[in-house]
Amino acid sequence: MTASPRPPGAPRTCYRHTNRETGVSCTRCERPICPDCMVEASVGYQCPNCVTEGRRNTRAARTVFGGRVVSKPYVTWTILGLMAAGYLAQMVTAASALSVGGSSLVWEFGMLGFGVTERGETLGVLSGEWYRLISAAFLHGGIFHLLFNGYAMFLLGGQLERWLGHGRFLTLWVLGAVAGSVLTTLVEPYGFAVGASGAIFALFGAVFVIGRRLGLDLRMVAVLLAVNLVLTFTVPNISWTAHIGGLVAGLALGAVFAYLPRRNTAATRRTVVHAVAAAGFAVLLVAALLVLPGVLGLV
Repeated sequence: MTASPRPPGAPRTCYRHTNRETGVSCTRCERPICPDCMVEASVGYQCPNCVTEGRRNTRAARTVFGGRVVSKPYVTWTILGLMAAGYLAQMVTAASALSVGGSSLVWEFGMLGFGVTERGETLGVLSGEWYRLISAAFLHGGIFHLLFNGYAMFLLGGQLERWLGHGRFLTLWVLGAVAGSVLTTLVEPYGFAVGASGAIFALFGAVFVIGRRLGLDLRMVAVLLAVNLVLTFTVPNISWTAHIGGLVAGLALGAVFAYLPRRNTAATRRTVVHAVAAAGFAVLLVAALLVLPGVLGLV
């Protein structure tokens, strides 16, 4: 859009609001602009059109691993909120089940590979309830279970999200949780479990791999990981399969995000490589659930 020629001696008017006189011009296109159209720039003012054009031609800042720079870890905060909401909901439904009968939220959405009710009805992941693979991550066995996982999520999640960006971090968390549930289904199909431990161990694995790629001192992370692994195999009623499945997912995806492709690769190509690798990992998990139960004689 260009301003029409102004007769000699006529007052200068805003090119967007022709009834408003002004003495200010856009520093980029030099067209006159009124106060409502002024957008402060590093030098002078720009018009809205030039600001929009400038943003369109400016590349979004990227992290060293190809994700968009994160100002605040919104995904981490959202997952923490969902974990808290899930715990509150399960407490309410548990109380309701005791008072008026019926099933609780934990029973309906907790991690179960395969089970049969007293009426002969089958349930669980191998019975088609695949949502249990992820829904169990938002339920917990008690307040201390929730606080432990929430604290680990708070410590590891914010840093990882800033390293990876929102999308990669969410992918890591979800696939970590699902990987833990898949291994639980294959190894302990008749066991019942809840909690975000699979996703938390995925974060541990990714922090360890990515931290090494960045040359960070990881002794404290290694100690925390070792302590948690010891607890996994020594404390009763802990689903070691969820922990190990999540850890393997975190190590694998962390290696993909940290080392593939080379660091000087364009951000778009890096994103494609990471998306394909993550999708391939997800397909591998699905294939394991479709094929291995029959091979192992679980169903």
